[in-house]
Amino acid sequence: MTESIMPTYNRIPVSMVRGEGSYLYDEDGKAYLDALTGLAVVGLGHAHPGVAAAIAEQAATLMHTSNLYRIPLQERLADRLCEISGMENVFFGNSGAEANEAALKIARIYGHSKNIATPDVIVMDMSFHGRTMATLTATGNRKVHAGFEPLLSGFVRAPFNDIESVKNIGANNKNVVAVFVEPILGESGVHIPADNYLNELRAVCDQHGWLLMLDEVQTGNGRTGKFFAYQHAGILPDVVTTAKGLANGVPIGACLASGEAAKMLVAGTHGSTFGGNFLSCAAAHAVLDAIENDGLMDRATELGDRMVARFEDALKGNNRIDDIRNKGLMVAVQLTEPCTQLIGEAVDAGLLINVTSDTIIRMLPPLTMSDDEADTIVDKVVALINSLG
Repeated sequence: MTESIMPTYNRIPVSMVRGEGSYLYDEDGKAYLDALTGLAVVGLGHAHPGVAAAIAEQAATLMHTSNLYRIPLQERLADRLCEISGMENVFFGNSGAEANEAALKIARIYGHSKNIATPDVIVMDMSFHGRTMATLTATGNRKVHAGFEPLLSGFVRAPFNDIESVKNIGANNKNVVAVFVEPILGESGVHIPADNYLNELRAVCDQHGWLLMLDEVQTGNGRTGKFFAYQHAGILPDVVTTAKGLANGVPIGACLASGEAAKMLVAGTHGSTFGGNFLSCAAAHAVLDAIENDGLMDRATELGDRMVARFEDALKGNNRIDDIRNKGLMVAVQLTEPCTQLIGEAVDAGLLINVTSDTIIRMLPPLTMSDDEADTIVDKVVALINSLG
């Protein structure tokens, strides 16, 4: 491995050179069933024909002009996302972190519009929102903070899935202006809250005049069985962010807002050189076409439930299993002991998975995979778990 790259990743010593559908292929031609999809990015699988065609056509026509000029593809994408989400307008960036930065800036401006000089945002323990200074401060993981102090002020922490803690903060802190939360905690291991959690957060925010801001960078774009996870609860947030699966590997991020939040960012308050350019928007349109036309949200629910049922049957009575859970194609098998060694063993077995929090096998497979591919993922993971000494 070259020393010219900063060592910010503990990379697995495998070099992928080609992808097709649910599989990646390394430089030796070995195939790997991809149950991680680049951390929930390649939701349509690799080298999706519709996305590839849209990228190729757009690259041969016009890739970038900057946001100094109108970008019709961006305008149409914003219209589509607003129609899907029930929101009013969109800011486009290049990543989930950028989308989340935009959300946090909206919260700050909103607070100042209410004459709150030092606005606070409630964020959750075990969360992950990004690696910029604001988003890593918002993240509820001390490992992400380490070495980057002093962190930014203006964040108040609460336990995830604990509505009483949020109510207590509201009763004692008059500077709170927003709650910022993932509907499902992704990076920390697919932690799914109570069914009424988002509804109760919405009610608390309404009571206090706070913004409800949802980080759907990982949960958006059909992965949970709805386009956005909050749609399972039948609520509407004030701000919602997404990225990862929106363009199937082309960098893009989106911060959507409604109501008062939609009025906060005006000319000169925020921007992005590359955000929402022709290429990324062309890819995103192709992704939306596939999700809508191919029934992929229903498919995510069907495949995720199939995988969990097979896991539960195959691992019944295994005392290493603490929990098996999913929401659509966010799937986790939580063990009672550390199992990070399974990442490398899975690679050897031709499977790509992730282990978070040392004990949680996380799977984020493509929405386009077949029943047989879903079954193969389960069979291989079960074999890995059963091989633990």
